[in-house]
Parts: sequence; C-alpha cells; structure tokens
Amino acid sequence: MKNKLSPHNLAHLNSFQYHLKVEKGLSPNSVESYVRDVRDLLLFLQKDSESIRSADITNYFVNLQELGISNSSAARKRSSIRSYFKFLKEEEIEISLNMDDIPRIKYSQKLPDVLSVREMLRLLDGIETEGAIGMRNKAMLELMYACGLRISETINLTIHDIFWDENLIRVMGKGGKQRMIPIARQSLDFVTEYKKNTRNILKKEKDTDIFFLNRFGNKLSRMGVWKIIDNLATTIGIQKHVSPHTFRHSFATHLLEAGANLRIVQMLLGHASINTTQIYTNIDTKFIVKEHKLYHPRG
Repeated sequence: MKNKLSPHNLAHLNSFQYHLKVEKGLSPNSVESYVRDVRDLLLFLQKDSESIRSADITNYFVNLQELGISNSSAARKRSSIRSYFKFLKEEEIEISLNMDDIPRIKYSQKLPDVLSVREMLRLLDGIETEGAIGMRNKAMLELMYACGLRISETINLTIHDIFWDENLIRVMGKGGKQRMIPIARQSLDFVTEYKKNTRNILKKEKDTDIFFLNRFGNKLSRMGVWKIIDNLATTIGIQKHVSPHTFRHSFATHLLEAGANLRIVQMLLGHASINTTQIYTNIDTKFIVKEHKLYHPRG
C-alpha cells in the first residue's frame, strides 16, 4: 500500500487547496478539513481522480460505515468530495464521475454504542486501582481502548506478545492473522505497572504466559470481562450500553473522526474482507506508529 499521493493526484489536490484558500476565502481550518477528506479518499482508492466512479466512492463510504464513523463526519466527507469533483469539472478536467451519483449512505441503527472521547476517558479514569484486581482492570481496559482489541484477543494475550522496547503488541486475530499494534503512551504506563507490580500477585505459583489473569491465576473468561465492563459503566454512570466491543468501536471512531487514514485504521483493527485484503501489504510500520500516536486520544 502507498501512503503518499501520486504526483498526478497531488497536483489536483494542491490546485483545489489553492482554490479553497484564495478564491473561496475559506479559513485555514476549513481548508485543512476539505483537503484531508479528499486526500483520505484518494489514498484509499489509489486511482487517478479522473477514473474514479460512483461505485468507488460507495465502497469507500461502506468501509467508513463498517468502522463506525459518525453520520456528521460522513456528511462532512461527502461534502468535501463533492466540492473536489465539482472543482475538477469547473477546471474542465474530464472526470468519470457524475457528482449527483455520490451516494447518501444510510447507516444501520444497530451499530453498537460509541462512547465520546470524553465519556471514554471518564470511564477509564474512573477505574479504582486499589488492589491487584483494580490494577489489572485498569491495565486491561486501557489496552483494549489503546489498541482496539477484540475480547478474544485481550484474554488470549500472552506476556511474550508485548514488545516493551518498541511499544508494540502482537495480536492473533481472526483466521490466525497476526498484526502489530502500537500501544498509546499513557496506556502503556498502566500496562507496565500491572506487569511489574500486580501480575505476579494474581499468577500465584502457576506457570502461565497469559497476561491478564483472574483472581485464581487463570485466563479471564469472556463473561468475566463483560461483567467487569458492565459493572464499571454502571458505577461511573455511563447511560449508554457499554460492552467489550464498545472499546474497539470507539477506538476506530475516535481515530477516524480525528482524521486518521482509513486504511491504517483498518489495518490496526485487523479487518479481513475481499474489499480490504490489499491494505495488509507493504505498509510501513513507522507510518502506522506515527498515525496511531498522532490521532489516538491517549497517544
């Protein structure tokens, strides 16, 4: 996967940026938002602007939908993309896209609840860290949010899957696919403290590599994690339904709404579908780490 625009598309985007700034007189923040939205689309499609069709943009918005981006953010991106292609048409550049065909995506109402950044930080900051169980819960939930982990990936994580010097974890996802994920800096501090001061207390005398342990020194169950999260949300007073998947869904949404690259978020989540298989090849690790650190609230 390329993480830079082709010279051809970059030239068009630079012209569009100049148009917004000088001819339209938009504010710097508005110009940046328009340009970022269009750049994300072009990076995702890896096609010349002239050859992009409505089906390509439909696929793009479907991927955004699957990652849980909010309706308001989707509407903004749609507006930016329409403006870009309208500009190209006014510049008499032949495009294959009818701007009226840029779809209005109807989002499913069955998506799991997403916590706002403020709600998520309130939830995490409200975890009582007194005692071994509290410290384990703090480290575990921080890691789930920092890395967008599935519940199965969380409970199966081993001590050998954490690369402390690189601030990375290795995750075994669906279908046995491995991926490397950066750990947000603030969250890593709690994970480190759990490893140094708490895990051995829970481990007792047992010989196990599982990282997050229950009070008997065994691997946590899926139901156990559900109960921890449900009890925490109730205690903190979060009105939304909060489940383990809420952490993963919020992770993706917060990164995307902050402007992170769609393909990078897909890679971090470990999504595997026919439409997105290509995103798992030739991605520069340093670029992934930079994107994660730049856009994650705990980065």
